[in-house]
Amino acid sequence: MFDIFKCMIKEEWRMHSSLFGHSGFALFPVFIFLFTFFVSLVLPVFREIVSDAQIALGMHYLFLLVGGMVGAFGLMGREFMNRRFGQASLIAYSSRVLPVSERFIFANFLGKDIVYYFGLYILPFVSGFAFAAKFVPAGNFGAPFTLLTLLLTLSLSFMIGISAVFFLSTVYAHSGKISLFCLFFSSLLLLHISGNLDQGTLYSLPSLSFFLAPSENQLLLSGVLILVPSALSLIFLKIEFPQAQKSFSNSFSKICGYLGSYRYAAFVAKDSLDLKRSEGGLGKVIFSFVLPLLLVWILLSALGKVMPALSTLTIFALVLGVLSSSMYNWLTEYDMFSSYSFLPLRVSDMIKSKLNSYLLLNLIPLVILTMLTLKNDPSSLIPSLLLFLTISLYMVSVLIYLTGFSPSINLYNGKTFALYTLSVMPLLLLNIILSMFGSYYALVDLLLVPVALYLLLKGFRKWDYNESRCF
Repeated sequence: MFDIFKCMIKEEWRMHSSLFGHSGFALFPVFIFLFTFFVSLVLPVFREIVSDAQIALGMHYLFLLVGGMVGAFGLMGREFMNRRFGQASLIAYSSRVLPVSERFIFANFLGKDIVYYFGLYILPFVSGFAFAAKFVPAGNFGAPFTLLTLLLTLSLSFMIGISAVFFLSTVYAHSGKISLFCLFFSSLLLLHISGNLDQGTLYSLPSLSFFLAPSENQLLLSGVLILVPSALSLIFLKIEFPQAQKSFSNSFSKICGYLGSYRYAAFVAKDSLDLKRSEGGLGKVIFSFVLPLLLVWILLSALGKVMPALSTLTIFALVLGVLSSSMYNWLTEYDMFSSYSFLPLRVSDMIKSKLNSYLLLNLIPLVILTMLTLKNDPSSLIPSLLLFLTISLYMVSVLIYLTGFSPSINLYNGKTFALYTLSVMPLLLLNIILSMFGSYYALVDLLLVPVALYLLLKGFRKWDYNESRCF
C-alpha cells in the first residue's frame, strides 16, 4: 500500500516541474535556503529589537499560515483541476477505480502533502538557518538540539494548519454556505476581541510552547490538534459532488448596464460572475484573505503591546497591501489567454482588464483598513490609506511584470520568485523601520507610484512580445 504514497509524491513533483519548468522549480527550495541564510546573517541586529521568543513566534505562525494555505486544497482543488487541468487524471480523483478505500486514498494524499511540502519549505528554511549559525552568533538557536527541536516544532505548526483547514473544508463540503457564514461571523468576533489579547495568548500555540519549554503535554496537545481534525475529515470525507443543473438569469447584461460605457465593462462583469459562480466563491475570500488578515491583525495587536515603537496600523496597512496583491491571482487563476486568442485582443488587453477588476476588489481591504483606523487611531488614517494604496499598486505591478497573465504558475519558478522577493523585501523592511519614527514617514512610498506605472507599461510590452504560455 506504500506504493500509492510514493506514486503521489512522484505525481506532485512531475505536475509541478512540468508546469514551472524542471530546473526552475528545483531552484525553489534552493532559493528558500539562500533567503533564510542571508536573513539569518542579520539576526544579531534583529536581537536589538526583538527577543528570541518573538523570533520563534514569527516562525511558527508563518508555517501555521503556510499549512493553512496548503490545506485549502479541499475547498478549491477540485474546481482548479477541472477548469485548468481537465486533461490530467490525478490519483486522488481516480479513487473510484482503485482497489482500495477512498479514505485510504485521501489519507495518503494528506500524508503526501505533509512530506512533500516539508521537503519544499520547512527543511530548506531550517537548513538555511542552521548554516547561518556557523557564521554569526545565533544564541540559543545555534545549538544542534535547538535546531532539531525547531525542525520538529515548525513541522508541527505546519501540520496543525493543514489539518485545521482540511477539516474546515470538509465541514464546508457538507454544509456549504452555512459553514462559511458561521466562519465569517466568528472571524469578525475574533477581530473585535483581538485588542484584548496579550502576548501570552499567542504563545499558547502548542508547537511554539514546546519549542520554548519542551514538555510532553505540549507535544501531546500538538498531536491531538493534528490527528483529531484529520481523523474527523477522513471519517466524514465527502467526494460525491452531484452536479445539479443550474440556470442563471442574464446578470451579465445587468452588470454591464451598471458600468455603462466603461471600456472594460464586459471584462469586469465576466470576472465578477466567474468569482461569484465558481465553487466556493465566498470561500475564496474567507480562506485566502479574511483568515490570514485576521491572524495578522491579532499578531500585530499583541506585538504592539510588547514593542510600542512599532505602529500597528502602519504595519497592518503594509501587510494588507501585500495580501491584496493575491486577488490578482484569484482573477487569473482559472483564465487562459488561449480562450481569447481568436478575438482581436492582446495579452496586455487581458492584463489591463484583470487590473481593473483588481482595483475594484481593493475596495474590500480599503474599507477594512478605514474601519480599523477610525476605531483605533483616526489621526493616522491618511498615511495608512496612502501606504496601503501605494504598496498594493507596486506589488501588483511587480507581479504583472514578472508573471504576466499566469501568476499562480510563473511565480513558482525559482528564478522568478527570487526576483519577486528581491523586488519587495527591501521595501517592506524599510517601511517597518520607518514606521518606528512615525506614521507620516509612509508618505515616502508615494515615490513608488511612478516606478509602479513604469513597470506596468514595461510589463504590457513584455507580455505582448513574449506571448504567455497557455496551460
